[in-house]
Amino acid sequence: MKDPIVIVLMGVCGSGKSTVGQALARKIGADFAEGDRWHPPENIAKMTKGVPLEDADRWPWLDALARAIEGWVAARQRTVLTCSALRESYREVLTQGRAGVSLVYLKGDQQLIAERLARRRDHFMPAALLPSQFAQLEEPAGVPAIDIAPPPDAVAETIKKTLGL
Repeated sequence: MKDPIVIVLMGVCGSGKSTVGQALARKIGADFAEGDRWHPPENIAKMTKGVPLEDADRWPWLDALARAIEGWVAARQRTVLTCSALRESYREVLTQGRAGVSLVYLKGDQQLIAERLARRRDHFMPAALLPSQFAQLEEPAGVPAIDIAPPPDAVAETIKKTLGL
C-alpha cells in the first residue's frame, strides 16, 4: 500500500515496537502512539504480576485501538501505532478492511528478544511473559516482516523503504 495513514508495528514484547516506532515516526513526520496506553489498569496490573492476558482482557483494548485508528484515518493524521497484535483475529479488529492502514511485523528470534528484555528496566511487561507471547503469535501472512537484529534506526529506515514512504 502506498502512503498509509496509520502504520501498526506489531510483534512480541521486546521486539522494539516503541523504539523503532518513534524512529519511524520521526523519519516520516508522523505522530507516534504507544498502544499500551490504551490498556485498562486491570490489564497492566495483570501483566505486571507476570500473568498473561486472555482474550477477554484483550478485546476491549483492541476495540479502543480500532476506534483510535478510525479517528486517525478519518482525520488523515499519519500515525505510527504500536500493538502486539499477536493473532490474526486481533489484527482483523485493527484493520477491518480499512484503507489507509498498514501492518508491519517486527520479527526476531526468541533468544535475541529475551536478551533485550533482560536489559529493559522501564516497562511493566516482565521477561517471564515472553514464552507466552511466542505461544500466542500467529505470524502474519501478506505483511512486511522486518528483521529486528539491526539497530532501531536501520530497522525504521527499512520499514520506510519497504512501505515506499
